[in-house]
Amino acid sequence: MTAIAAPAISAKPVRPALAMGALIGVLGVVYGDIGTSPLYAFQSVLALFPHTRASHGEIIGCLSLIFWSLFLIVTVKYVLLVMRADNRGEGGILALMALAQRSATGSRVRATIALLGIGGACLLFGDGVITPAISVLSAIEGIEVPLPQAAEAVLPLSAVIIVLLFAVQSHGTGVIGKLFGPVMVIWFAVIGVLGGIQVAANPAVLWAILPHHAVIFCVHHGGFAFLVLGAVVLAVTGAEALYADMGHFGASPIRYAWLFYVLPALVLNYFGQGALVIAHPETAGNPFYLMAPKALQLPLVVLATAATVIASQALISGAFSIARQCTQLGFLPRLTVRHTSQHEEGQIFVPQVNNALMVGVLILVFSFRSSTALGSAYGIAVTGTFICTCVLAMAVFRRQFGWPRWAAVLVWGGFLFIDGIFFAANILKIVDGGWVPLALGGCLMVMMTTWKQGRDLMLQRWKQDSLPLASFLARLPQSRTIRVPGMAVFLTGQPDYVPGALLHNLKHNKVLHEKVLFVTVSTLDEPEAGAARRTSVEQLAPGIHRVTLRYGFMESPNVPRALSELKGHGVEYDPMQVSYFLGRETVVRAMAPKLSLWRLWLFLLMARNAVPATEFFRIPSDRVVELGVRVAI
Repeated sequence: MTAIAAPAISAKPVRPALAMGALIGVLGVVYGDIGTSPLYAFQSVLALFPHTRASHGEIIGCLSLIFWSLFLIVTVKYVLLVMRADNRGEGGILALMALAQRSATGSRVRATIALLGIGGACLLFGDGVITPAISVLSAIEGIEVPLPQAAEAVLPLSAVIIVLLFAVQSHGTGVIGKLFGPVMVIWFAVIGVLGGIQVAANPAVLWAILPHHAVIFCVHHGGFAFLVLGAVVLAVTGAEALYADMGHFGASPIRYAWLFYVLPALVLNYFGQGALVIAHPETAGNPFYLMAPKALQLPLVVLATAATVIASQALISGAFSIARQCTQLGFLPRLTVRHTSQHEEGQIFVPQVNNALMVGVLILVFSFRSSTALGSAYGIAVTGTFICTCVLAMAVFRRQFGWPRWAAVLVWGGFLFIDGIFFAANILKIVDGGWVPLALGGCLMVMMTTWKQGRDLMLQRWKQDSLPLASFLARLPQSRTIRVPGMAVFLTGQPDYVPGALLHNLKHNKVLHEKVLFVTVSTLDEPEAGAARRTSVEQLAPGIHRVTLRYGFMESPNVPRALSELKGHGVEYDPMQVSYFLGRETVVRAMAPKLSLWRLWLFLLMARNAVPATEFFRIPSDRVVELGVRVAI
């Protein structure tokens, strides 16, 4: 569908005062992923010292790497800079892609930007599969600390929690979401206090704040430091969520919550784990849980499980949103989208995505069997998304914000260098499991590009065989076509051509309705269209109108609802007198196909499993007439 140009960037109005409810909501939705990283990040770093325990200086160096990663990547890059690039208040890599394309010149540049945006989105899907698996596993593994005999129950318990988590998705997150914020408030307070107690007992770990400790560690350990960076990146997973969820809360609550609550709690906890391991090297196997007194370890497992479920929920909801955005932008076939709230547009449930994620998460849990092993698969998807975001942000800040070339290259080139180092460090984990998110992202990328290419070829073929609307309207008065009572609605993606369904109806039924609407649903390169710009109507001939319905890429079309508001445009609309005419396309292979055989097979498979247009556009099935047409590509 044709995207309609949007005005320049405009941020949501800044509220004069931050509501406490917004800050608590941010903690529950935005910071679940990065907030549960202390469960496994530092433990994964220490696991890289297999033969000799990490020395005092090595622990300080690793803590310094974690601290400066949190500061540079999360605080400076995302919180202070990337979050400035909002698409009418919305964030996320697809919103950033839309902003970058808005100022791009040339089809090749736009295609490259689209590939970066879609590539980052595909890697986020990989992150969405791994996060629930590693988060839930790391939380349940804590039961082994107070109850070593319960080690055999870790996998079954994790599987049960994961199945229950995905089973409740269809009910929506509205009610459950009210509990998320308070639980995470308690979670960050607890991990901050636990870490603070250990830091108070060994304040020397605070020297890790100085960056030269990270530099010394990297210089002295060479290639091994490269391996450590692959584990350090686990501490910053979830940074993309800060930007992706900006539309729900606004930038200010996210920034304040990070700077004054989340970041201090995380730093205290990581430093506390380091202080504990320095004082008691035998705790390196699970420093997070061993920070707590023995009597509090089991309650901490329960709290950690709740926190990881919340972290997983945020990633699952994000996957639903990304899938809908990709469908609206034409990179995926139509999917079933169910709205779980009457008031919040963003609360949706996508059954196909939910089932695929659940199967993928369970496979990972039973394949890797521990959070430490799964850590090898984690990180490469995150760092790949970091790189895509960095390149797109460079284009947006250069073009949209008017940064000088040297400033854009200096700042974003620096971040690209850091992201590239983390990505290269995670490449070393491909053999041990890093291939999982790459394979998943690659498969999704192939599916999206195949669908986009196939639909474009169908459109080209359709234009070749179609009749221009202007020619049809010019011949209509002399055609003596019989007009019958009622209203016919023809959905078409190309408003300048006659829909194939109309031509087939004339060919077989020899009639035309008294009132005819040519309806085009257009997806904008912005999150929401707004009621004022939703509908435009143009009269083409007596009783014949062209209607354009505009939706943002984060909205779900509802054609009957939009048409019911046509009275304000001078068109009488009676839902009981309307018939919807849709064309059902049957794709066949052309004599000289432009798609390879395997891509054509994949395209046909996706087309057969696409949600019918009646369901996607919410058209009553008893008001629909479908007319088939063969399209050769």
